[in-house]
Amino acid sequence: MNHTAPRTALISGASIAGPALAFWLHRYGFDVTVVERSPAVRGGGYNIDIRGAAVDVVKRMGIYDELQAVRTPPQNITFVDKDGREIASINTVDYVSQVNPEDLEIARGEVTTVLYAHTRDDVEYVFNDSIATLDTHDSGVDVTFTRGAPRTFDIVVGADGIHSNTRRLVFGEESRFSRYLGYTVAIFTVDEFGAEPQRSTMYNVPGLTAAFGRTTPGGPGQAFLAFRQDDPDALRETDFDGQCDLVARAYRNEGWRIPEIVAAMRSTDDLYFDSVGQIRMDEWSKDRVALVGDSCFAPAFLSGQGTSMALIGSYCLATALANNADHTAAFAEYDRSCRAFMVKSQDLALSGSLTVLPATEEALLRRNEVLRGLSSRRPGGGDLGAATREASNAITLPEVAGAADRATG
Repeated sequence: MNHTAPRTALISGASIAGPALAFWLHRYGFDVTVVERSPAVRGGGYNIDIRGAAVDVVKRMGIYDELQAVRTPPQNITFVDKDGREIASINTVDYVSQVNPEDLEIARGEVTTVLYAHTRDDVEYVFNDSIATLDTHDSGVDVTFTRGAPRTFDIVVGADGIHSNTRRLVFGEESRFSRYLGYTVAIFTVDEFGAEPQRSTMYNVPGLTAAFGRTTPGGPGQAFLAFRQDDPDALRETDFDGQCDLVARAYRNEGWRIPEIVAAMRSTDDLYFDSVGQIRMDEWSKDRVALVGDSCFAPAFLSGQGTSMALIGSYCLATALANNADHTAAFAEYDRSCRAFMVKSQDLALSGSLTVLPATEEALLRRNEVLRGLSSRRPGGGDLGAATREASNAITLPEVAGAADRATG
């Protein structure tokens, strides 16, 4: 890089995109601070996937073997009707392993733990705080915090999720960029009743799904509920009890073990409840502030690409900043290098809903026929496996490695 003093960077958010970006920026000589509103890096959460070019990213970080050691074992997924009768049963290996055996399915908390362990000694983490104001000028960004003293940084990056505070401060209200997909999701632990290790059960009726399972031996059981909600405003200003009531109304006429699952939700202490949507933006940067991860290209869980997009986006942004002393040129290179990939990945969510959330009786019947085909044929032989393979081949990002070579060479 063509300057003598390290450039300073503030990253808002310590989930996945934030620490991944911090890792690369530190490697490229930046002085990095990460601010996070939570009291610590958050563990737990549902399973996530690291696929395609994101596998290359974590290999370049030197953490692939660590992640592989704690990857989620293959699971059996049984699909049932309202009476609990089996429709089909598949193994996750049959569904995805033929795409790329190096792809990882892993608990979100395992990824955040590894990323934090590899950055905490080199990066300043400030917990229990958040950005209050941003004032950009020719020589930097003046930042005030809700708790800490004001500071100035060369650049600021929002990696603070789909409801990004950084995006709101710089680009405007979320409604300008949010694309609602018509569903609400609730995820929580369900230890009150049994779930066999490495086995999940899924229940569907048109516009509604419910699942529970235990991904690791000795780990917590987890419930997943997603249902059609035509009015996104119904979710606004809803407290915990209101969220539980909304879910209960949506599932009030359902069979199987739905009453038990809904009852368990009311006593959980880790409910994740949100609308299912995407963030789509024409620009990911403004002046000296940029966005990465869900804050600017959230795909929704239906794509299976959110974590991969966060890792790849962080990598692209860091290498662009390493290649360009001028932040404007760097942000433009970041956009050019991965926008097409991000848009393709977001588009996967629209087809992913056909498997997890079939909207009509006809779509549900077609989905069930595909599942039965997977159950009776060799691994990777079903239409779902073929669709996943095709999507994975369409979202490679070969230019990422070249950017890293230029930056470090």
